[in-house]
Amino acid sequence: MNKKIEKVLNKQIEAEAVSSHLYLAMASWAENSGINGTANFLYAHADEERMHMLKLIKFVNERGGKAVIPSIPAPKQNFESLQDVFSRLLEHELMVTNMINEVVFLCLQEKDYTTHNFMQWYVSEQLEEEALARNILDKLKMIGNDKGGLYLFDRDITTIQATIKPNAGAAN
Repeated sequence: MNKKIEKVLNKQIEAEAVSSHLYLAMASWAENSGINGTANFLYAHADEERMHMLKLIKFVNERGGKAVIPSIPAPKQNFESLQDVFSRLLEHELMVTNMINEVVFLCLQEKDYTTHNFMQWYVSEQLEEEALARNILDKLKMIGNDKGGLYLFDRDITTIQATIKPNAGAAN
């Protein structure tokens, strides 16, 4: 495996691990705040990010590279509101999208078309992740501070995920 590609893929492995831990921390916060539907949504999202990481690890190793399992800092543990959680989630996903775009760009520069092809799944996944986060933020903005609306949002968040991401987990 091309060493430049291996290095940037290991950086992406770390980003996916950070994502998983961040969403796990968000889930724990939501659960401790009595927002169990959101907690379950975020626990599932954390698992999905872990699967993204594992997919990268296996790809690097199968191509003759050496996947590095990163140590990562503890994520933020407390959040102000659901709006804060999902704003941070969107911000994080935008950062991950930029990283994936860098990987794709490097693949083209290095003429590594196999990795470029592999990364197309991540490009598509990021489109879904961003759309999901934006959709959730739009709903939270509509609800505002209405407790009844927040109750219904928390109850229905898994439906939101299914509507936006019909193939969630299909390519893991």
